[in-house]
Parts: sequence; C-alpha cells; structure tokens
Amino acid sequence: AGATASATAGDDRAWKVALPALPANSEPQEVVVKGANASLVLDNILVGDVWVLGGQSNMEFELAKVENGNLEIVSANYPEIRILTVPYGQGPELQQNFARLHQWSDWSSRHFRKGDWDACTPEIARELSAIGYVFARRIHKASNVPIGVIDASRGGTTVETWTPLAVLRSMDSPTTQAKLATFDQSVADWDPQADLERRIADHQRFIERQTKEGKPIPDNRKEPPSDLQPGPIGNHNFPGHCYAGMIAPLAGLSVKGVIFHQGYNNAFEGSIGAEMYRDIFPEMIKSWRAAFNDPELPFGILSLCTDGYPQTRDDYCEKMFNAGIEIRAAQYETFLDLYNAGDQQIGFVSTYDLRRRWYHPQLKIPAGERIARWALATQYGFDRDVKWKPPMLVGMQSQDGSLLLQLDVDVQDPAEGAIEGFAIAGEDRKFHPANVAYFEKGKDDRGRVQYDRKQLVLTSPMVPHPIHFRYAWGRNPLGNLQTAGNLDLPFATQKSDDWIMEEVPSGVFEQQPDRPISRGDQAKILQALRDQDKARRIKE
Repeated sequence: AGATASATAGDDRAWKVALPALPANSEPQEVVVKGANASLVLDNILVGDVWVLGGQSNMEFELAKVENGNLEIVSANYPEIRILTVPYGQGPELQQNFARLHQWSDWSSRHFRKGDWDACTPEIARELSAIGYVFARRIHKASNVPIGVIDASRGGTTVETWTPLAVLRSMDSPTTQAKLATFDQSVADWDPQADLERRIADHQRFIERQTKEGKPIPDNRKEPPSDLQPGPIGNHNFPGHCYAGMIAPLAGLSVKGVIFHQGYNNAFEGSIGAEMYRDIFPEMIKSWRAAFNDPELPFGILSLCTDGYPQTRDDYCEKMFNAGIEIRAAQYETFLDLYNAGDQQIGFVSTYDLRRRWYHPQLKIPAGERIARWALATQYGFDRDVKWKPPMLVGMQSQDGSLLLQLDVDVQDPAEGAIEGFAIAGEDRKFHPANVAYFEKGKDDRGRVQYDRKQLVLTSPMVPHPIHFRYAWGRNPLGNLQTAGNLDLPFATQKSDDWIMEEVPSGVFEQQPDRPISRGDQAKILQALRDQDKARRIKE
C-alpha cells in the first residue's frame, strides 16, 4: 500500500518496524525488506484478522479425524484463509522465534509441517485443527475478511505450562506455590550424570540379555547412551514452558483474538488441582492479553469436553465423582467472574453435550461453530442475528421442599422432553437427580395453567430439604437444558455449593486434603455414592 518504515538492527540482529494499519484487503500484497547488501520479498500477503488457537489435543485434533471432516476437507478451497502451526517449543527462557520444520508427532506417528503460513486447500486443511478450521471458515464467509489462524496448541498440556513462570511465582495461591515448589525440588534433585550412568547400566543389561538369548541387537541400541538429559526441566508441562516456547514468540503481534480449549491434563489431582486451575486460569488469560498488548483482547473459552461412559439416572451419583467436572466448572466460573465484572470481550461455550466416550470426542465441527457464533456476535457486528451467550442463573431460593431457579432467558430441552441433568442435595451433601418442572405463574382466562419458562422448580423424594444444586455434573454428563428456540446454547456445567469433591457426601472423607487422596479413600467415596444410587433406585 506504499507505506515505508526503517529500523536499525541491534547487537542481537533483531529489529522491528511498525506499519500503519490497513483496511481488510483480499488482493495479494508484497512486503519488501531491504538491507545494506540484500533484499527480501514477501509476496501473496493478505490484510485481515488473525486469531490464535490455544489449548491441548482437543484443540489440536485434526479435521481429517472428526465426524464429517471429510466433507469439510473436499470443500476447503479458501485461498483467503491462511494457516500457521507453531512448532512445539518450551522454556524455561522466553523464546523470540521458532523454526520452520517438519516436526514428528508421537501421537500420529508422522511429521507435520510447522512454522510456515499456508493458504487453505483440502490438502492443508486436513491437518489443521478441526475447531480452528470451522471457526475460520464461518468467520471468513460471514465477514468477507481474510482470516489467519495461528495454531499454538499442544496435546497433553496443563494450564500452568501456558502461563508465564514469573506470573505463577507472583501469585498468592497456596496450590500454585505448592506445585512450583514440587517442580523446583525435582530440578534441584536431578543429577544428569547419575541418570546417564543408570541408562548405561540399563543398556549393558539389555545387551547381555539379548546376547544370552541369541537375539539380534537393533542398530539403534548397539551403542550405549552418552548424552546428558535435561531431566524435569525438559518436561513440556514444567510451569511456564509452553508459554515461553509457543506464545512468547508471537508476543506483540496484532491479533484479533484467541480461542482456547484445554483442561484434560489438569483433571488428575482432585479438588486441589481444581482449586489451582481456578486460581491460574484467569491469570493465564490476563497474561496472554498482555503478550498481545491488548488488555481487552477477545478470549473465547471452550469448556472441557466429555470422556467415558455417559452418566444416567441409575449411576448419577457415582459419575459425579470426577475432577474433570470441577475443571469444567472452573472454566465457566472464570468466564462468569470476568463477564460479571464488565469484561465484554470474554466468551464461553459448552461442549459437554457433544458426547462421545473417547476423551477426544470427534464432534469438533459443532464445537467450532459454537465458538464462531461468539466471535461473529461480539467482534463482527452480527449480534442481532447470532446469539452466543449461554443461559445464566440469576437467582435461587429454597421453598416448600424444592429449589426454585431463576434464569435470564426461557429454557427448554430442545427435544421438548423432560429436562434432565440437575441434582439437588440437603445438609447431608447427598445429591440425587432432580425432577424438573417449570414454575406455574397462574392461569389464563380459560383456566389453563401458564408456565414461566425462565423459572425451574427442582424436587426429589430423596431430598426433602434441598439447599444446593449441581447441573451436568458428570464427565460425560446427563444434561439437556438449552436456551429456548433451537439456538444450540447449553446451560453450562455449574454448582451452587462450595463443597469439595472429596467431601460429598458428608461423613465419608472428613479432612481437608492437602494432596490428592489415596485410591483407598477414593474407593470409599465411590462406594458411598453407589449406595446412594442403589437406595434411590429401590425407592423409585
């Protein structure tokens, strides 16, 4: 567009220039970089919006692997959608760039091209994040703006690895500081020479065993190891590592926003891990916004997806004991806290109802469409046509052996059947599935009962005096409540109580855990929950 700028490289050979913002443009542009002795031409550049994809494997999960993905692939001819996948990188030092390479994936047993921009074609799209592709396609087709997506996700990662280490160390969070202390001690205890000697001894025993049994020695096992390993600090989940290696190199870019889908690897430490997640996640969001120099950067959260056999009324209580549910609720609580504090750039969509038994549920296309609705409504002016906000609880009261919930919109089961997924409990903390009815607000002039579809009445013969509720409280939960009108907006996983998972029901595990509880204590809690289910089935 004729704009020019100049800069002088520093001693580290780094330089930066700022060009004036340009309107969206689908006509390919050129950027010419001239030095004292050489020039570099970057061509086929479009002007549009760039979105960052963050999280772990359910964000990373490729289009070729999802349900109806092949149909998307054969129609993925979108030269105005551009894709860049960030190579796996880690700290502890903050990185400034990343390589262009073909990186090996242990999960897929193949190499993936990373570190370069590509135009969207069927060949390229098949390896792209399915959620990211669907998101980009919907945004591009609705806005007519070129869209770039930067996939900075990595499978098997935790919220703490995506948060700057300096931020974690500054947090007033006992669970976070305990996690850091554990990692710090593991680094202090690491002896690379002793580790090498152990591996050499293991290699020698392997050679002796193979020789004794007359078996060949593979070429890659003939020589003893000689390298010193980094130990715990080489773990990609070391606090701050993925931020340092995959987000820090992008810092300073002018991006439109972020969508983030993560949580599985934080669901292994019970209520302690959930408490830490609630502490860290808002700080992670704040840190990413700071990295891109925008304290109001749009940030869309996709909740933790399903895993395991579906919850039913028969095993409802047993399936409530799972830390993944606490992580999912923490994600919604983070959204709700920011939204209620006036953050108009935070978004949230549920994915728990996109059910499959696998922890990589292949229903990614509707997940991508849900988060695209948030972006279209809040960032591209489609708020009159596209709705994104989930139904929200605005009030609760206990009365006459029931719980009355007030919501901000009319709600229903989209199949127009019974509303499922609520559980209620009294002081004994024994939850049972609730029967749900709309509040009767009166009768019309013909004597017909009129219902308020913004108010729900929860009851259970097993809970004579309910004081709290939980909804969609399972890893693969029972739950069908949505905004009325076929808008595909589920009521989020949430609870009204502050009881930790190890203390539900009362009387089984009474001490506040300062570490994940033992398998024996877990078994006691699960048995108590099975007994609750059995007692209810007998009574019903």
